[in-house]
Amino acid sequence: MLLQFLSVLWETLSLWVFLVFLAILLLIADYKKRIRPRDFPPGPLPLPFLGNILDVDSKNPHFAVRKLAQKHGNVFSMQFGNMWLVIVNGLSLVKEGLIQQGENFVDRPKFPLTYEIFGPFGLVFSNGLIWKQQRRFALSTLRNFGLGKRSLEERIQEESRYLTDAIEAEKGQPFNPHFQINNAVSNIICSITFGDRFDYHDNHFQKLLQLLDETLHLHGNIWAQVYNSFPTLMKHLPGPHQTLLKNWRQMESFVREIIGKHKKDWNPSEPKDFIDAYLNEMAKESVASSFHEENLLYSTLDLFFAGTETTSTTLRWALLYMAIYPEVQARVQAEIDSVIGQSRLPAMDDRDRMPYTNAVVHEVQRISNILPLNVPRMTTTGTTLAGFHLPKGTVLVFNLTSVLFDKDEWETPDVFNPGHFLENGQFRKREAFLPFSAGKRVCLGEQLARVELFLFFTALLQKFTFQAPKDVTLNLDFRMGLTVSPQPYRICAFCR
Repeated sequence: MLLQFLSVLWETLSLWVFLVFLAILLLIADYKKRIRPRDFPPGPLPLPFLGNILDVDSKNPHFAVRKLAQKHGNVFSMQFGNMWLVIVNGLSLVKEGLIQQGENFVDRPKFPLTYEIFGPFGLVFSNGLIWKQQRRFALSTLRNFGLGKRSLEERIQEESRYLTDAIEAEKGQPFNPHFQINNAVSNIICSITFGDRFDYHDNHFQKLLQLLDETLHLHGNIWAQVYNSFPTLMKHLPGPHQTLLKNWRQMESFVREIIGKHKKDWNPSEPKDFIDAYLNEMAKESVASSFHEENLLYSTLDLFFAGTETTSTTLRWALLYMAIYPEVQARVQAEIDSVIGQSRLPAMDDRDRMPYTNAVVHEVQRISNILPLNVPRMTTTGTTLAGFHLPKGTVLVFNLTSVLFDKDEWETPDVFNPGHFLENGQFRKREAFLPFSAGKRVCLGEQLARVELFLFFTALLQKFTFQAPKDVTLNLDFRMGLTVSPQPYRICAFCR
């Protein structure tokens, strides 16, 4: 009996000894991972296993980063899961990384969540030769289908008529302009990529836009950060991240269906849109190996969501600012009446004669700051920045908020002030205006977005005066996702 008791006691002690030993090994391994490399940027102390995930509020990450920069300097590091992240702040350092050392910081990191969705394909998350080939082709094809030409401007003018008609149908009653603006902006990139626009009452397309909105919002959720830190575990657990993955698969199915229709109707001698042009490229005998159906799918999907979300979100901010700052709205309308009048639609030729309107559009972009932390980069080789050594494969965030709200660059950085872009009554370009990022990975659709923002914004203010509903006080609260968007709001549009 005593021998049996001792045997059981020994086995129990052995199990506890083993578990304690295992725990110590894990702590040692984790501690080693938390030791910053030599000459690496400083930063907050990472917690065991969690790293610095609790140091960044998922609802206000750019505010948290601003506070950390004040404490640790313009270049500091943080740990998320097994990955070190370097945050770069300030105009001079951001420009050095994105432009002067552009080739050293041109790659995208393989975050587990985005890699699960896009793999190494498309225009946004691909790297190396694949990215160069896909970007070059996309740029040339967008130009072939109207980018920088009068034909595309006319397409936007036509769409602005549909948009103003849809808003006029609200008859001055409070409404949420979100999906009408989304639909209008999306129709421009859809006409280029898919060869068609979608009616504002198309239920199938409206559901797709709502799916896109939900998905981009979920990307800013804490669950997405946890997934990137602990992908092996999170892949098997329920949560909003599973909804996000499911939504992307539904959007992929939508684009695959359109590609399938294009393949059936494909006429190589008459390419009508981006998909047709891509099918032509795939059919060439000497085609590069990166031109295949998966890259077609994800490049098209990239164009669709990037060409829809950023511009439409900026326009929603613009209407909100106009309703909150009626004196700015009135001055824009006075300039519209003076230069354009009411008998024709705005055109890009008008912009140079409308410095105040141009300044307002730029100031909305600056202060709405819809991509506050930019899209992350990764070093292609070992390099130095601000005296710190960054090994090959280091992930970096070039903090655009630190540039767009820099007290040394802007007179009143935290105030909506179109005067930031005016000098002696003329429009003034600003070096620190970088909402599209800069360098080799500068936003592919920057030129298109600039045209859309001016034409849509000016057409809307030519036709309507935007006000808060009766007894409602509008605010500038935001919602964090892949972009920073205004919280849903209702507004009244009164015909002028």
